[in-house]
Amino acid sequence: MRTREGGRIVDEAAVIARVRAGEPEAYAQLVRAHTGIALRAAAALGAGADAEDVVQQAFVKAYCSLGRFKDGSAFKPWLLAIVANETRNTVRTAARQRTLAGREAAMAEAEPLIPESADPAMAALEIERRAALQAALDKLSEEHRLVVTYRYLLEMDESETAQALGWPRGTVKSRLNRALRKLGRLLPDFQPREGGDERG
Repeated sequence: MRTREGGRIVDEAAVIARVRAGEPEAYAQLVRAHTGIALRAAAALGAGADAEDVVQQAFVKAYCSLGRFKDGSAFKPWLLAIVANETRNTVRTAARQRTLAGREAAMAEAEPLIPESADPAMAALEIERRAALQAALDKLSEEHRLVVTYRYLLEMDESETAQALGWPRGTVKSRLNRALRKLGRLLPDFQPREGGDERG
């Protein structure tokens, strides 16, 4: 599997083989290639201010588990499954419930989605839309929130989403359909951006 890292293509299988062969410093390439999406995933799943700690812990766990990583699999969905588990553990052990404002701030810090050059009125509208979407996502069950987050907020295709969540593709499809219907009732203007692979 190849992935883009700062404009360069990283051959994940070759990097993992090098790490397994005793070159632990090669792992830094995978960290650089996947830190952005891992931070977005942790923030979107509720890690709030702890997103960086969650991601760091996830990378450590992934490194320690590389011996069990299945050759030929994609690294990103496997890593994001670890990020999701770490986020759940962090949220569970935290004494306080994450607030919408905390999640929005964490998502905004993780990666600026609105360019600084954007029209201020359009930027305000986009922030308002994202806040409404996050509030609606908070009203969904955990499995529906997860499938929408992976599929649309993290822009993973159907098979990557299935791998990251450990669900069959048919389950991803049916839960995604139910989740989108619920979101449609909560947010009549919600139009998910199409992306990725929809073949069944």
